Amino acid sequence: MTRQPTTDAPSAPSATDEAELARRLGVLTLEQKVGLLTGADFWSLHPEPAVGLRRLVVSDGPAGVRGELWDERSPSANVPSPTALAATWDESLIEGLGGLLAHEARAKGVDVLLAPTVNLHRTPYGGRHFECFSEDPLLTARIGVAYVRGVQSGGVAATVKHFVGNDSETQRMTLDARIGERALRELYLAPFERIVGEGRVWAVMAAYNGVNGHPMTESPLLRQVLHDDWDFDGLVMSDWFAARTTEPSARAALDLVMPGPIGPWGDALVAAVRKGKVDESLVDDKVLRLLRLAARVGALSGIPTAARPPHYDAASVAALLRETAAAGFVLVRNEDAQLPLERGSLHRVAVLGPNAAVARTLGGGSATVFPPYTVSPLDGIRGALGDDVEVTHGVGVTPQTRVPAAAVAHLRHPDGSGEGVEVNFLSEDGTLLGSERRAGGAYTWMGSYGPGVPVGQVARVEVRTVIRATDAGRYAIGGSGIGRFRLSVAGAEVFDVRLQLPPGADLVEGLMTPPQRLHHVDLAEGEETEVVLTHDTTSHDTVTHDVDSTDDALGDAVTMFQLNVQPPHGSDDEEIERAVALAREADVAVVVAGTTEEVESEGFDRDSLALPGRQDELVRRVAEANPRTVVVVNSGAPVLLPWSEEVAAVLLAWFPGQEFGNALADVLLGIAEPGGRLPTVWPASEQGLPATEPIDGVLAYDEGLFIGYRGDGRTGSQPPRYAFGHGLGYTTWDFVTIDAPSEVRSGVDLDVEVRIRNTGTRHGKEVVQVYAGRPGGAVERPVRWLAGFAVVEAAPGEEAVATVTVDARAFEHWDIEVGGWAVESGTFTLEAGPSSTTLPLAADIVVGTS
Repeated sequence: MTRQPTTDAPSAPSATDEAELARRLGVLTLEQKVGLLTGADFWSLHPEPAVGLRRLVVSDGPAGVRGELWDERSPSANVPSPTALAATWDESLIEGLGGLLAHEARAKGVDVLLAPTVNLHRTPYGGRHFECFSEDPLLTARIGVAYVRGVQSGGVAATVKHFVGNDSETQRMTLDARIGERALRELYLAPFERIVGEGRVWAVMAAYNGVNGHPMTESPLLRQVLHDDWDFDGLVMSDWFAARTTEPSARAALDLVMPGPIGPWGDALVAAVRKGKVDESLVDDKVLRLLRLAARVGALSGIPTAARPPHYDAASVAALLRETAAAGFVLVRNEDAQLPLERGSLHRVAVLGPNAAVARTLGGGSATVFPPYTVSPLDGIRGALGDDVEVTHGVGVTPQTRVPAAAVAHLRHPDGSGEGVEVNFLSEDGTLLGSERRAGGAYTWMGSYGPGVPVGQVARVEVRTVIRATDAGRYAIGGSGIGRFRLSVAGAEVFDVRLQLPPGADLVEGLMTPPQRLHHVDLAEGEETEVVLTHDTTSHDTVTHDVDSTDDALGDAVTMFQLNVQPPHGSDDEEIERAVALAREADVAVVVAGTTEEVESEGFDRDSLALPGRQDELVRRVAEANPRTVVVVNSGAPVLLPWSEEVAAVLLAWFPGQEFGNALADVLLGIAEPGGRLPTVWPASEQGLPATEPIDGVLAYDEGLFIGYRGDGRTGSQPPRYAFGHGLGYTTWDFVTIDAPSEVRSGVDLDVEVRIRNTGTRHGKEVVQVYAGRPGGAVERPVRWLAGFAVVEAAPGEEAVATVTVDARAFEHWDIEVGGWAVESGTFTLEAGPSSTTLPLAADIVVGTS
């Protein structure tokens, strides 16, 4: 497709604008200034007519732009997960996608996108692994810069997060990450540094956790690193409810407390300034940064922004998302070139697995958006093959232990007017305060129940619907959430319970995978039954007594629960046998396996990398029945693949967004090449992986510099299942020559030319990767580390030259004694190839200090 052009984002306001910002700052009282520094509500900042500042709106956004509503009434383009974006290694494509996100933001009235997330894949157990780009700081930085440039070229602020060390979820609001100074500078801060410097990002989010003894909202790193070292002129906001103190956080370089209107600043900060405990100049600097952000996004009268997002219609959105998904698919195994499939030879295809008909297109938590549609693998393959090819389907297994939110296909409005539910907001005495008609079973309200509904008076939320049985059998019907729930079916109350978190649990975990209570009903096909689920909103405080004050505040501000419906299905044994029978009769079997929201989401870390349920058994049984078995892995992060050598092909699809099925069909049939390369190692076992569990509140990053592939070659390191950078296309390549200067001065970038030849029969793309090493050096380092990369294309038989820029930083290390970057002069080795473990070309280069 033709990608939408982006324009250069405005950088800093002009000197004239800066003087005007200072002038406007000067007209504000202390109370007005402090009032601007805490959010007005969950998703917006206060306007201030005295300085021409309108309301600013922020939105979650790694997988799309959700906007101010957290439900299906405000649909959003669902882009592939950040792991999928990084797997493209394609900065131009990602910058274009950023332009799409800016377009989406402006359509929703959003000024500030709370993305990208650039925490590293320190360990595959990390719960938000899917929301982060890569285990490598250079790849993370370059994809992050492209993302930020695309978003900000449309006049929408990007927010790089979570600064810093927010690499796991267990006790994330209180843990102290103990990170060595070299690892902190060379790994964890490095993506932020490049995105602040090269990407000129307009906002940074301070994380929940602490680093080396200081909560990040109070950390000296905010001022020492962002302000002093990097000259960052943008705004630093807290993660939601992360700011917990008045004076320490105000004296740090934290500029904005979110959300509002509650928080530790307000009147307490005014009093602290009056008493001389916080200098008013610090408040002035915070407000100036907020005004600068407002100017950049066009929220200050009289200071227009020239930036406008590119225009996308529905067709161009679909085309870009389809292209991006395919570009991120990583083909890690393709025995005897089983892929692409020859369409003309296909008569029957079995599409199997729990994620085939209802796939995961995004991860859980704050990354959640509600797409206008999703194309499942089953629908995409059926649509591509048409009526000439029979496409059969079986779920194989049901790996979820929880019942999902009710699908709209099972819900009917009580008045018979169509699909959906009626939601009523009731006072303590039963007075109806407001009502909504909804098209799903998941409900979230943050600080507001909508226009005209007085928040403080809502005591109960009531969901009324009629469940219609699409198939005969036993249906599970219930509710999920925290607090008191009552369910009536066919006019009779079937339970009245208080659902609560286990002792010590993170409330966010409870919101993402809430406790649930179920009732079972036998229904005939087409039979209908009236259902009423009632939730007492005032019951939160009775079930969150053993979580911290931050969780209490979040619980008070958020109402989140589900109506759950599970239609009847066979046992795993029955479904596996059916899948095997379908596979045996098919020309090819496509098994779509993957994770569930129970094991991969914000709010908790993973405790196993195995595919949940009996999916491994399903894959092995299907492969035994049909040697042409292609496994599509639908997960946002690595999973163990113990059967990988037993199947014909393995395609890693990540969480690929709403165009999943269409992109998958394109790749399986060879219309598009699987363009992805691994942005993170896929381990063969769980041995030796970094932990996420703090000990006495401290999470020690004992692995230091040696995360992911950087640990290769060390004592006890395990060979990976699939190496960092690995990925197969539909052609083959020879790496012919590498040309690099024999010496270079420290502090100087250099270009390395790598010549490769397409030795296959199809046009293709290759990601040429260059790694640096320092054999025999005195400074402890990994054996090799990524120093640069470039994407090239060539026709069959053609040669292409990849010009790979290697930054001077690739040869530097953080010198703890001098507190700065240094070079160990001498001979470095540059190696080139298609992955971190396949590097056929090498050249030595002498790096000097003068």
